[in-house]
Amino acid sequence: MKLYHGSNVSIDCINLAMCRPYKDFGTGFYLTDIEEQAKKMAVRVSKIYGGTPILDIFDIQDDFRILPDIKIMDFGVQTTEEWAKFVMNNRNKKFTEIDDVLCNRDNKYDIVIGSVADDNIALLFRQYENEIIDFQTMLKGMIYKKTSSQYSFHTEKSIRLLRKVAN
Repeated sequence: MKLYHGSNVSIDCINLAMCRPYKDFGTGFYLTDIEEQAKKMAVRVSKIYGGTPILDIFDIQDDFRILPDIKIMDFGVQTTEEWAKFVMNNRNKKFTEIDDVLCNRDNKYDIVIGSVADDNIALLFRQYENEIIDFQTMLKGMIYKKTSSQYSFHTEKSIRLLRKVAN
């Protein structure tokens, strides 16, 4: 299976210490199975930080989901209540229950798979956190949002499953 990473630098060696915290699924190396999404991310990152858009391609064995020593949280393609709580808990700097199953700040999951919380969904999260809307209204708003896919790798064990193909 091919996974894509869009950035302004080529990634030859994945360094988890360089990954930013408080992302959708926690601190980790993020990829997608949608090539066009990664290309758009590369352009976006280059506009923000400078440099040239670069698309890195990685390969992971097709059966990685059934490997016995890899713990995976897979939300699928739908934005669900469980997914929303997971993303909000990982993004929220004030969230302290990191051992909760709906949080990955402690890297309890080697790999997390699910939708991207784009700017529209992030706006719904902020409205909920600021008590402008209730949780059910936020969930209803997410149902109609087009989402994209992300695969995040949080441990050295999971990073070793990736093989760089090209950029």
